[in-house]
Amino acid sequence: PQVDSANAGRVLASDAAVFLKKSGLTDLVLGKIWDLADTDGKGILNKQEFFVALRLVACAQNGLDVSLSSLNLPVPPPRFTDTSSPLLLSGTASNDVPWAVKLEDKAKYDAIFDSLNPVNGLLSGDKVKPVLLNSKLPVDILGRVWELSDIDRDGMLDRDEFAVAMFLVYCALEKEPVPMSLPAALVPPSKRKPMSVPGAMPLLPSSTSTKDSHQSLPPVGILAAKTPLMQ
Repeated sequence: PQVDSANAGRVLASDAAVFLKKSGLTDLVLGKIWDLADTDGKGILNKQEFFVALRLVACAQNGLDVSLSSLNLPVPPPRFTDTSSPLLLSGTASNDVPWAVKLEDKAKYDAIFDSLNPVNGLLSGDKVKPVLLNSKLPVDILGRVWELSDIDRDGMLDRDEFAVAMFLVYCALEKEPVPMSLPAALVPPSKRKPMSVPGAMPLLPSSTSTKDSHQSLPPVGILAAKTPLMQ
């Protein structure tokens, strides 16, 4: 009902786009989701197709492939940051989810972190790059690992962000897909926002936030092979 303002039983592309953007997924992923959901290419989703889109958003948020074959997999409901509906409050801010990085793994990652001579507790992109490349993973995967682990988008990784990067690299080496957006359980406790009153979350207009984050992303320079994807 939130999206179908005219109650016509269908959702226009423009309305759906605004709503789907609140999922925090990249435009690239949302475009793929739209293409799969809008089966007849009319730019309008009926109720059934809109539910397909929502399921695919949930798949992407939980690190599953955005494909019709993922539709039958059990996934938690999609999360949207929304200011009006408490039901749709984003799950990323929850402080009660245990961190996915285990203590013994964190100790290993910390040892690697310290061996790379961090400055003020931070490692610059060029210090992290050789470690990432060492994994022999495809450059586009490493680019995504960097984007997901540089949570505050400062072009540096602190101890916790580095642990996220290592965790994702090891997942990828185990042939697990690197998610398109960071699952709530992977956000380090130090980076989680305290839960505010429902509806009090200031929602950045997503067009500006994605633009800025792309401009400030060091991996575009670091992982030069990734640039074609960016444009």
